[in-house]
Amino acid sequence: MERAQADYIGMLGTIMNALSLQDALESLDVPTRVQTSIEMRQIAEPYIRRKAIRHLEKGRVVIFAGGTGSPYFSTDTTAALRAAEINAEAILMAKNGVDGVYSADPNKDETAVKFDRLTHMDIIQKQLNVMDSTASTLSMDNNISLVVFNLNTPGNIVKVVKGENIGTTIEGE
Repeated sequence: MERAQADYIGMLGTIMNALSLQDALESLDVPTRVQTSIEMRQIAEPYIRRKAIRHLEKGRVVIFAGGTGSPYFSTDTTAALRAAEINAEAILMAKNGVDGVYSADPNKDETAVKFDRLTHMDIIQKQLNVMDSTASTLSMDNNISLVVFNLNTPGNIVKVVKGENIGTTIEGE
């Protein structure tokens, strides 16, 4: 499949995931809005920076979906871009089955060491593949912290949102 076409399919997948997450949050009485970079007004708002910030000011959760709307940009880069645009302090990166950042893949290398804290420069210099280099640089340049944690551990989302020390925290120098 052509790369651009595959990327568009991936963007649509993120929109489906966002709608599922919105439904789950709203079932818990959490006011939520989904904004997409691909226009589909019947199911989500178009991404508008000022509108996203206003929703946040009103205490709503805003879920960004659809990537940047352009192929060749990863969801990591989009997360860093949106975080910079709304002046977010951190990106919370939930992983499936991994509880932080390791020196190597812990599922393949039993000598892999987990890091509790790293800098953005560590990620780039050690080529730890936490996120793509564009996203890492964008996060570093905008002083956006990153917390990598295990999505599958019950209670972890609440813990990370409350600022508890779980997973790996990546910050500026």
